Amino acid sequence: MKFIIQRVTHASCTVDGNVTGSIDQGFLVFVGVSDKDTKEIVDKMVQKMLGLRIFSDEEGKINLALKDVNGSVLLVSQFTLYADCKKGNRPSFTDAGSPDFANEMFNYIIERSKSSGLKVETGIFGADMKIELLNDGPFTIILDSDVICSKKN
Repeated sequence: MKFIIQRVTHASCTVDGNVTGSIDQGFLVFVGVSDKDTKEIVDKMVQKMLGLRIFSDEEGKINLALKDVNGSVLLVSQFTLYADCKKGNRPSFTDAGSPDFANEMFNYIIERSKSSGLKVETGIFGADMKIELLNDGPFTIILDSDVICSKKN
């Protein structure tokens, strides 16, 4: 599982001209799922994401989490995070989760994120989404379950 987390001042997702999700300060999170992912992996990844302290405190130190700034989350599924570009110029997506499984995991990510009590908005799984954002910093973090959930961590 991969999360690309962008700290934003605002972000939105539009499908067919309709806004499906919109947030102010918080995280825009692009989510990639592989077939080896589990609900246990989701739990660890969501806990890590929600606990990230990447907002500035009163002294300007990067020290606050989403809950500390009353932030929100916009979750967007993105299978292209599993693009394999090793051979040739056309990416392969064989490492991405099958659509049914990835959708199930994405819905579980939404459920786990909402259980935090924070405002959680979403894109639409499998749709042609248009994403608008203002990255704050810019500040972008990559969470990879191969690293976050390894036995060494």
